[in-house]
Amino acid sequence: AFLNGVLTETAFMTQPEGFEDPKNAKKVCKLKKSIYGLKQASRSWNIRFDEAVSDFGFIKNADESCVYKKVSGSKIAFLVL
Repeated sequence: AFLNGVLTETAFMTQPEGFEDPKNAKKVCKLKKSIYGLKQASRSWNIRFDEAVSDFGFIKNADESCVYKKVSGSKIAFLVL
């Protein structure tokens, strides 16, 4: 869940349990991608999702941000998140 979001702000975390480096025990990890449990995870995932569906030609509904529409000739497709 939410593992593909790219963080725009700087975030650090302590070394994960079981992966601590005894030589560098006081060092922390700088996150490049969002991880489960991070407050920004769902927002960064939603931004990445919006960019991806926009690349496919979907347009976000102005009144309902979780509804996208794509018109192709006489066909209309709706994507509901």
